[in-house]
Amino acid sequence: MKRNVITDTLNRPLRDLRISVIDRCNFRCSYCMPKEIFGDDYPFMPESELLSFEEILRLAEQFTKLGAEKIRITGGEPLMRKNLSLLIKQLSALEGIHDIGLTTNGVYLVKQAKTLKEAGLHRVNVSLDAIEEKIFQTMNGRNVKPKAVLNGIDAALSAGLKVKVNMVVKKGVNDGQIRPLAEYCKARGITLRFIEYMDVGQTNGWNFSDVVTKKEIYEKLTDIAPLIPVEKAYFGEVASRYRYKDSDVEVGFISSVSDAFCSSCTRARISADGKLYTCLFAESGHDLRAFLRNGASTEELEHYLTSIWSSRSDRYSEERTEETVKKRKKIEMSYIGG
Repeated sequence: MKRNVITDTLNRPLRDLRISVIDRCNFRCSYCMPKEIFGDDYPFMPESELLSFEEILRLAEQFTKLGAEKIRITGGEPLMRKNLSLLIKQLSALEGIHDIGLTTNGVYLVKQAKTLKEAGLHRVNVSLDAIEEKIFQTMNGRNVKPKAVLNGIDAALSAGLKVKVNMVVKKGVNDGQIRPLAEYCKARGITLRFIEYMDVGQTNGWNFSDVVTKKEIYEKLTDIAPLIPVEKAYFGEVASRYRYKDSDVEVGFISSVSDAFCSSCTRARISADGKLYTCLFAESGHDLRAFLRNGASTEELEHYLTSIWSSRSDRYSEERTEETVKKRKKIEMSYIGG
């Protein structure tokens, strides 16, 4: 396959494609889909508005020709999309794609992990914000017990999937779970990544004072064992990686608030209804669904995607201030995917 690798105005290549397949979720996490906003009567997208698997595949194929090497399936909760393994199988056959991952809360992995692995999925990133029952139930807004997620992790490991756990840390809510969850993951040999609480969307009531920084988390972890830095595996890797001195188990930090990494961001994001976003904190997107459904040719699609990425200049996390947090209208995480 001939690649036409493109770069943006800051010379950042397109390498990672994140595709949201659904805007629904079975959780109501306060930092993503607070139940006060996303209630039982919330108007989620009808199926006709979602990109079809055929449309997703067509877009993914074009993105690989422009440099994308990795695909991450997101949501909402992507495992709520019917027959998702069929899409995974189609994507895994694309030339140039060497890594297909999925971000999930893990509950449905018990039933789907084996099928997803057989379809070509390589890894899952499981969101788990606490291991203590009451705290986790408070965080997920649905009274789901952590055991449901832990069972999903076990199913993924048994199926042969690579597993990472993601923990969003919010001060005064679940910061007391940093060490217990780290100890659990260390004992299981699972990489744990701590994510600073971010100002994604408009509904989570984000404030700087709620952020537990990478430095603060790091200091808590050194009580378990000294941490040794690990070199980045590739350009655009967002996590700062470390391993415990007494083992090969790693921990990572995604610190878009205290230590922004915009200068090496290589991610494009497609929402469930087919809008392309060039930043997690974007105010608006480019309507690829309309472009496809209006009969765009492959050449027209390539030109459109190239023009969008080549003019990209996003670096919100580096420019974040109290004023931008208040004034900028940002897309909800449940809509754009993580």
